[in-house]
Amino acid sequence: MLVAAPGAQTRLMSIDELKPGMVGVGRTVFAGTQLEEFKVHILGVLRNVIAPNRDLILARLEGGPLAKTGVIAGMSGSPVYVDGRLIGAVSYALGQFATEPIAGITPIAEMTDATTMGGPAPAARPVALSLPFKPAELFAVWSRDLGMANPVSLAGNAVPGLAISAGATLRPIAVPLMASGFEPGVMDPLAGAFSAGGFLPVTGQAPTATAVSTAKPRTLAPGDAVGVALLSGDFELGATGTVTHVDGNRVFAFGHPLYNLGPTEFPMTTADVLVVLPSLMQSSKLASLGPVVGTLQQDRATAIAGRLGPGPQLIPMTVSLNSDRLGARTFTFGVVRDTTFTPLLAYLAVANVLTAYERATGPASFTIRGTADIRAHDALEFEDVFTGDQPVGTAAAYIAGPLTQLFKNTSEPVDVERIALTIEAREEARSARIERVWLDTTRPRAGASAVVSVALRGPKGEEILKRVPITIPANLTGSVQLLVADSARAAADDRRESRGAETQRPSQIIRTFNRARRSNRLYVRLSTNDAGAVVSGEPMGGLPPSVLGVLESDRSTGTVSTLRSALRGEWEVPLDLAVSGSRQLTLSLNQP
Repeated sequence: MLVAAPGAQTRLMSIDELKPGMVGVGRTVFAGTQLEEFKVHILGVLRNVIAPNRDLILARLEGGPLAKTGVIAGMSGSPVYVDGRLIGAVSYALGQFATEPIAGITPIAEMTDATTMGGPAPAARPVALSLPFKPAELFAVWSRDLGMANPVSLAGNAVPGLAISAGATLRPIAVPLMASGFEPGVMDPLAGAFSAGGFLPVTGQAPTATAVSTAKPRTLAPGDAVGVALLSGDFELGATGTVTHVDGNRVFAFGHPLYNLGPTEFPMTTADVLVVLPSLMQSSKLASLGPVVGTLQQDRATAIAGRLGPGPQLIPMTVSLNSDRLGARTFTFGVVRDTTFTPLLAYLAVANVLTAYERATGPASFTIRGTADIRAHDALEFEDVFTGDQPVGTAAAYIAGPLTQLFKNTSEPVDVERIALTIEAREEARSARIERVWLDTTRPRAGASAVVSVALRGPKGEEILKRVPITIPANLTGSVQLLVADSARAAADDRRESRGAETQRPSQIIRTFNRARRSNRLYVRLSTNDAGAVVSGEPMGGLPPSVLGVLESDRSTGTVSTLRSALRGEWEVPLDLAVSGSRQLTLSLNQP
């Protein structure tokens, strides 16, 4: 049996030339970088099973460890040749507990046609997220984005020599998602979403500096293991599969999508297979990513494709951890640019730093400061405190939430230039609750200054006293409400005062986040019971009845809503701990 040699002009065979009973040869790597062959027995062609004019070649595989392992995760893209001509890539497999290695082969013509088509990336879908960002809400967004791997039913498809059981399906071969340097529990909340999307999270190993420096320069050939790096640096995350075809500097692989992004720019790497892990549920190649050798440019329904050469520019991300237990450490990463993976990987990077180097349970406090620089816009400004028994998730969500909103906006593309964070970590609760509030005078007057005293109860039961100088506006009369509150109460008032505001543009998303309430603040607010309105997100308090009547008559547009109170003054006090609770006083300014 003739097999095309690497570097030679590869001849192709169409599916119309295939007949049941033909025997071909497949190529893949089972260990290291050594290419090995296996037999491929053609069973037939399933027409229009994936989509209109999308066919699948059905085959039985034989050789190597396949009798024991079945079709192996990481084999996606393994080229198959018949009479020395390339027919396509091993890309689908029977479901779990299959008794023999039955595979679906994506025709090579469908792989090359789909990945040479142009077209824009899928349109972003806006998300409804609110501060404070919750991990569960972000997980739901990312799970929706990762989608579901589409199975192909074999019901009604008669294949000679193959007994098909009821409900039998072919599914895209799972893509090993290699995680190097990650604590196991960090990825657990997303394991279900990754699995549903066709990924198989496995523990990987980063190449050592010595191995990288002494290795000869490598390129990619049909049958080689190939990697797609998503996160690189002190922690690594990437997908692995197999090269199907190399045409000049163009590389085609997988035979199914990574997750059908369309046009993209991800680093394409070599990969070394460490071992094949046999399993009745899903055997898998355990591999490590090698050097970057090109850029993945297309992620389509029938293949991924890229170009050999330099890799793409990644988003540089640094996390400096200052721990009261371990001292100072700095972690650096490169993050891919993508509407889903950029915020998701930022979440995983922060969560992994905190989980790997701080205790997983028990009281802890994290103070986060930093920025995310956005081209042509103001930077996202991070500064807040997270405390409690398990604050890791909320701290990581604080970083990933605004990034998710930005990448999901529908008005313009967003270019994140860099992310730099500093985290102060303590193995103790850093929180205080507001207990008492009083004014330094019993006769407050409009236009006069006063001092608001706030007594808080600290984490060890100690009393913390804060004094806030305020000035009462000169035009106020009657009853005035003085509220001293935490970020949750202040944010609730903000939401009432900003109904109808448009927050989908990047500039508005950034401004809203940067102005958001912080948990390490005391908020002092003066308000009166004067009616007002919110017009296009802008609060307008103390309106005359005639003006309010005109605005209310136009409420059908959805940009106007009423206010029952008007904010007359506000002050905030930064603290080094998280604040909770609220207290309210009623001040009478009618006293002589």
